[in-house]
Amino acid sequence: MLDRITLSSFRNHAETRLDQARQLNLLVGENGAGKTNVLEALSLFAPGRGLRRAALADMAGKSGAGQFAASARLDPGDHGEPVQLGTGVAADRPGRRIVQVNGAEATALSLGEWLATGWLTPAMDGLFTDSASQRRRYMDRLALALEPGHARHASRYEGALRERNRLLADEREPDPAWLDSIEAQMAQAGSALAQGRARLASQINARLAELPDSPFARPLLAYLPGGATGEGELAANWRQQRRTDRAAQRSLSGPHRDELGVTMAGKAMPAAACSTGEQKAMLVAITLAHAELAARGRPGVLLLDEVAAHLDPLRREALFDRLRDSGAQVWLTGTETAPFAAVLGEAAVWRVADGQVERLT
Repeated sequence: MLDRITLSSFRNHAETRLDQARQLNLLVGENGAGKTNVLEALSLFAPGRGLRRAALADMAGKSGAGQFAASARLDPGDHGEPVQLGTGVAADRPGRRIVQVNGAEATALSLGEWLATGWLTPAMDGLFTDSASQRRRYMDRLALALEPGHARHASRYEGALRERNRLLADEREPDPAWLDSIEAQMAQAGSALAQGRARLASQINARLAELPDSPFARPLLAYLPGGATGEGELAANWRQQRRTDRAAQRSLSGPHRDELGVTMAGKAMPAAACSTGEQKAMLVAITLAHAELAARGRPGVLLLDEVAAHLDPLRREALFDRLRDSGAQVWLTGTETAPFAAVLGEAAVWRVADGQVERLT
C-alpha cells in the first residue's frame, strides 16, 4: 500500500502531501482541480510514461524550472519490508526522468518489480475502436503488471526492430551477417513478448470465467499474433522476407503487428461494434479481473478516474464490492461524494481544489 505521498511542482500541485491512505481512497473536486494529476503522479511509480503518456516537461509545474518530484512509502505487507519510492526530474538533468528506490538511483523498469499498477481513465473509452498500436500498448501495460520482465522484452524487441528497419531503409545493401544478428535478437525478445501477451489473454479469460454472474458485460480476450511466435520461426521468416521488407523499408510481420481481439460473451459481437455503454462495461470488467490477478504476486495499486459517475447504482455497488475484494489499493476520483456513498465510511477522502488537497475523512 502506498502512503506518505508527496508531490512537488507537479502540474498544478506546488506542494501536496497525502497521509494515512487506506485500501479505498477518494479524491473529490471540480473538473480541473488536480484530481487526475494525483493519479498521474501515482502512475509514475510504474515503468513507462504514466497514465497520460505525457512528456516530462508537461508534468512540471509552471512555477518551477522544469523539475518536479513525486515520492511515496510503499508498505508491501506480507511481501517484504517498507520501501521508499521516488521519481521526477532534477533542474540540472532536464528531460531525464530519475527513479530512486530507498534513496539509490534505479531504472524505471525496476519499478515493476515492487508494485503492480493499473488504471482506467475516460481517455481509454475509445480503446476498442482506436488503432491496433493502442491495443498493443494496452496489452503490454497489463502484461507488465503481471510479469515485470515483460517490459525488458518489449524494450529489447523495439530497439532491435528500429535497427532492422534502419538497415532496410538504407540505400546500401545491408550486411547479411549483421541482419542475422539483429534478427536473432528480435526473435528472442519477440518470442518472449508474444508469449507474455498470449498468457495475459489466457489469464484474464480464466479469471473472468471464475466469477459469478455480474452486472458488467463479460468480454472474451484473444491474442492475435502478427506472424510467427516461436523464436526459430520468427528468425526464419524475417530472413525469408528481407527482399519484401526492404522494398517496403520496414518489417512487415512480427509482434509489432500483434492485435488484441475482444468480443462480448453471449453476443459473440466484436467490442468495436458494441454500444458505448457495453464497451465501458467490458473495460471495467477487464480492469477488475486484471487488478485481482496482479495483486496476487506483488502489492497492487489501481487508479480509477471518474469511473463511478457513468455507472448506474447496481453497477456501482458491484464495482465497490469487487474493489474491496481485489487485494489492491484503489484510488478513485469524482466531482462529488454522492456516487461513492456506499464506501464513504471506509475510504480515505480528500477534497482537491486548485492543486490544494484537504483531508475530509
